[in-house]
Amino acid sequence: MVYIFSAIFLYIFFGFLLYVFQRRILFNKSGHPGTPKDYDLHSTSEIQIHTDDDISLLSWFHLGNKSLPLLIYFHGNSFHIGDRAYRIKRYVDQNWSVLLVSWRGFGGNKGNPTEKNLYKDGEAVLKWIKEKTEFKLDQVIIYGESLGSGVAVELGTKYNFLSIVLEAPFTSIEDVAKMRYRIFPAKYLVKDKFDNFSKIDRLKSPLLIISGKKDEIVPHNHSIKLYEKANVEKKCVFIDEAIHNNLYDFGIEKDVIEFNLSLWK
Repeated sequence: MVYIFSAIFLYIFFGFLLYVFQRRILFNKSGHPGTPKDYDLHSTSEIQIHTDDDISLLSWFHLGNKSLPLLIYFHGNSFHIGDRAYRIKRYVDQNWSVLLVSWRGFGGNKGNPTEKNLYKDGEAVLKWIKEKTEFKLDQVIIYGESLGSGVAVELGTKYNFLSIVLEAPFTSIEDVAKMRYRIFPAKYLVKDKFDNFSKIDRLKSPLLIISGKKDEIVPHNHSIKLYEKANVEKKCVFIDEAIHNNLYDFGIEKDVIEFNLSLWK
């Protein structure tokens, strides 16, 4: 009987810890990334994007050829924007305009990341584009990497963009949690659901999904399910040997550029 009570206690205890600390797990906040020049982005500028709730988001902006689209890059749940520098450099080198956004709580930014707050950050980015650049939303690519796919899909249900690009996306955080913590009722414990699957068929823009078939963080079948449910013009790039964080080793920027140039008028 003692063993049974001990097992029940441990189950409740560890479930409680997961519930309390889930945002530390989901949002792996980071320090200041340094400057763009530290990453060989010499024509990229540091900017500050201000949210409606008075958070300032350090972001990097490169203004390229104005006759090409603007790519807005929403990063994943770990590290800072400097760790994405090698990715955006491939677009910068093609003279594309790129805005690399750092979430609140990341990159030395103040504030606490939550699902609701990241949506606020996304809206602030669009407001900045409207006020500070000449780009229209239908000239903008919303690029969501992993966790960033949640914000990309949310914005994609509201606005018409040139396209939505999802790299290693998930159906929902709840589904990821169910896979990782099988013995706990994730449905009732997850605070930030980022339910991409329930929204994907409401996108207003063409969709490109890129995923590695050996993804060890978000199972590849999440991408398959999202792709199959989407109702817009769409394309998938599924790479046999790729895992979660090495898709750029397979030159996926070429797929992003090709897809969007096919849409560009």
